[in-house]
Amino acid sequence: MLSILIITLIGFYTKFYTGPASLWVNNSLGGALYVTFWCLVLFLFLQTTRPWIICTCVLAVTCALEFLQLWHPPFLTWLRSSFIGQTLLGTTFMWSDFLYYFLGCGFGWLWLSRLKVFLTTPDKDS
Repeated sequence: MLSILIITLIGFYTKFYTGPASLWVNNSLGGALYVTFWCLVLFLFLQTTRPWIICTCVLAVTCALEFLQLWHPPFLTWLRSSFIGQTLLGTTFMWSDFLYYFLGCGFGWLWLSRLKVFLTTPDKDS
């Protein structure tokens, strides 16, 4: 839960960041953190699943959502009209986003791998 809280706070911060390289931080870096966030959320419920499986599934769904941004039916337009809808579904298709999804997936895999070791290491005090 702590990992999810940390990545959520950092992710939302990137949406409001106004300093140097803010356009990159707001859009591209946020995409990498988005993938990492969903990897952590799935891991919360699927801790016995291998990290690479979780990350591959999240990457596939995230890439599908990116392509979904090319489609603009009324119900998706309505969902994307709110901040949360924009954050979860995105608004604009960009090929360059895929690079950040893969980077986020790699970072998520590293994070989950470390978490898995941490959670399965026996407590030496007991």
